[in-house]
Amino acid sequence: MSRAILEPARAGRIASQRVLLLPPAYSQPEDFLHEGFHDAVRARGLDLDLALIELRLQSVTDRSVLEELARLIVAARTAGCLSVWLGGISLGGYIALACAERHCREIDGLCLFAPYLGSHIVTQEIERAGGVGGWDPGKLSEEDEERRIWRFIKREARGPLPIHLGLGREDRFGVRHRTLAAALDARNVDVVPGGHAWPVWRTLWERFLDARIQRQPA
Repeated sequence: MSRAILEPARAGRIASQRVLLLPPAYSQPEDFLHEGFHDAVRARGLDLDLALIELRLQSVTDRSVLEELARLIVAARTAGCLSVWLGGISLGGYIALACAERHCREIDGLCLFAPYLGSHIVTQEIERAGGVGGWDPGKLSEEDEERRIWRFIKREARGPLPIHLGLGREDRFGVRHRTLAAALDARNVDVVPGGHAWPVWRTLWERFLDARIQRQPA
């Protein structure tokens, strides 16, 4: 089992809102705390709990992390959370998308910062089709995770599930990010200066909190 650190808005109670956050590769859930993600929640007085989830190599490789996430989403609902978002950075964003592709009706939104989006093979295939809208994924196997994710994006990009995309303008993976951004409503895309780094993601997180999380008494 992967570790999950619960950072409550207030000790001893469950907040009405929760975000499950997955870190980038080579990072730990504690890095969200070191980088001030929970401090940003507290500074705003938000009724929002954070569940910070470890991405263990084995659980990513065998995809058991996806079912672990599904259980954490159900547990949040059972505990009384009215709104549950799933979020991730870089590789964590990819895993969040893979989970949402399987369980999108169980979450209230996706928060993706500079998500890894798979190989150039698939994204170039989409680009040759003129974008996600003109791309036909065809019949896909269970193992074709990258195309399943992009099929999910094609289906949900303009649907009722909020997909919040945060990007650094100089991110080294910007070409693939722009393919995803073009599929979304422009109001769901937030771009700030900077590259593929924690200071950029902290800024994007603060802007996400201001734009997406309801302010109510904790």
